Amino acid sequence: MFKVLKEDIDVIFDQDPAARSYIEVILTYAGLHAVWSHRLAHFFYTKKMFFIARSISQISRFFTGIEIHPGAKIGRKFFIDHGMGVVIGETCEIGDNVTVYQGVTLGGTGKEKGKRHPTIENNVLIATGAKVLGSIVVGENSKIGAGSVVLKEVPPNSTVVGIPGKVVIRDGIKLKKDLNHSDLPDPTGDRFKKLEKELELVKAELESLKEERSQRNDYQNL
Repeated sequence: MFKVLKEDIDVIFDQDPAARSYIEVILTYAGLHAVWSHRLAHFFYTKKMFFIARSISQISRFFTGIEIHPGAKIGRKFFIDHGMGVVIGETCEIGDNVTVYQGVTLGGTGKEKGKRHPTIENNVLIATGAKVLGSIVVGENSKIGAGSVVLKEVPPNSTVVGIPGKVVIRDGIKLKKDLNHSDLPDPTGDRFKKLEKELELVKAELESLKEERSQRNDYQNL
């Protein structure tokens, strides 16, 4: 247990350059408090002591602004950066070394029963405000861009951006853990650029046809 708790602290130093000391991290990091509260709540949940488990999760939500259902399964080295507004559903499964930012929702899409929340595999990063909804799998080493809405499976080693989320696969190369929010792929923008080039070609072809027609008329008038 103490090994897991230490890993929860150490991952903050790995991921957050603002972390300066163990005392500061233990006393002031709401994401760490939410994770530790969840580990306690999940213990009671597995013992079918649902009221106690849910009470702990709601108290944690009140103090941290982070809502994690006690039924969610969370692996090692889970890091919630800032965290306000993060919501993680009951049947969500999160692997090891996963990072999420504020405003992230790992939720369901309706009132379906059974597994209704996403499975997040190892080494995934989910950026600010992203929504991952439904019983889908986000493959390992993948990144979800800020503000994206993901409704379909995400292959490993992928980046997802947009609404709805679109996958940009980078030649199967393992992606870095860090996510440059100002340098995300833009498949919608790329498509518009392609359409713009096609329109320019059509315009050039029309101008060519107009010129040929004008020359033909001039020849007939001679």
